[in-house]
Amino acid sequence: MGLYEGVPKTGRGINYSGVLPDKITIFQKPMEELAGGNEKKLKELVYEVVWHEVGHHLGFDEPELRALEAKKKIRKKI
Repeated sequence: MGLYEGVPKTGRGINYSGVLPDKITIFQKPMEELAGGNEKKLKELVYEVVWHEVGHHLGFDEPELRALEAKKKIRKKI
């Protein structure tokens, strides 16, 4: 549903420069289809996906994010 592209904050050294800015892509159509026309569900999905991708930006890997999501009861929809 989303994709983080860049160098996580934890992977940047003192000489980090000369690179393109990080980017988070949100895939609108699949999220709209999954929400099935339910605006509230779509907003929840967007929140979950953005939260997850920002987590990657901050340096969390997939297993760490899944554990945090389970703890916070995030990502119950996808």
